[in-house]
Amino acid sequence: MKKIALKIGAIALAITAIAGCTKKTVEQTINTKVGIIQLIEHPALDKNCRGFIDGLAEAGYVNGKNIVIDIHNAQGDQGNCVTIANKLINDKDDLIFAIATPAAQAVANLTKNIPILVSAITDPESAKLVKSNKMPETNVSGTSDLTPVEAQIKLLKEILPSAKTIGLMYCSSEQNSIFQIDLAKKACHSQGLSFIEGSVSNSNEIQQVTQSLVGKVDAIYIPTDNMLAAGIATVAMVANQNKIPTICGEEGMVKSGGLCTYGVDYYELGKQTAKMAVEILTGSANPANMPIQYVDKYNFYKNVETEMVLGLKLPENL
Repeated sequence: MKKIALKIGAIALAITAIAGCTKKTVEQTINTKVGIIQLIEHPALDKNCRGFIDGLAEAGYVNGKNIVIDIHNAQGDQGNCVTIANKLINDKDDLIFAIATPAAQAVANLTKNIPILVSAITDPESAKLVKSNKMPETNVSGTSDLTPVEAQIKLLKEILPSAKTIGLMYCSSEQNSIFQIDLAKKACHSQGLSFIEGSVSNSNEIQQVTQSLVGKVDAIYIPTDNMLAAGIATVAMVANQNKIPTICGEEGMVKSGGLCTYGVDYYELGKQTAKMAVEILTGSANPANMPIQYVDKYNFYKNVETEMVLGLKLPENL
């Protein structure tokens, strides 16, 4: 019995030693760190984040296996963005992925050394994240979610040929939204449409601003605005009750009650950004020399339930 006990003890020690070595080997393998900072939770940005992680995995960078991915959500708070950015920088991450303009600006303002890739940003150049979208010349590059604003306004006109006045809703503090609204104004002029601006500065104003447009507009247009994307159900509640169609900037807004859009696939946009990340992590590319990338295909989305509530029948050719 003593001999058996000694043998069992020896085996146990051996297993413990092997386990210790295995753990140490894994820890030594995981030497690549990627930090993710996302501005707020809503379907488009969530899909963008998921696409980025899946894209890295498809390229062989699997979280917990040979890479550590540290994910943070700022819950729409700029102060949180700065706090998270400081953490990722202090952790000396090899690369930071920033989703949405305020999140990207928070990181870019604090480091000029760590490579930063951005996504779900309409125009990195006007957001002062890069010197030029064609040649960043900074530690920042990435992908743009610029939507076909002119085509979206034309879509609105095709669905509502008798429309005369459009409500343009957006958050006044989001640079990407202001950029798109300027494009929407030009598109309205070209389509012979007048417009009324309905800007919000915080989520508590969304219902009030939407109600202020009732009786004044024939339809509402919302770009890829993060605050309104998170609060689109409130817009839809008011707009749909009053038979006002809402043309949105992206798919998630349509799913949450908007009528339709031509939009970006944010999951695929995340995967596209992951390919850029692989180039940087392998040392074959530098953000300073990587032009901002754009999608070359947009999808048509419509909400059938909203279509029925509004009493509309969208053209079959769409």
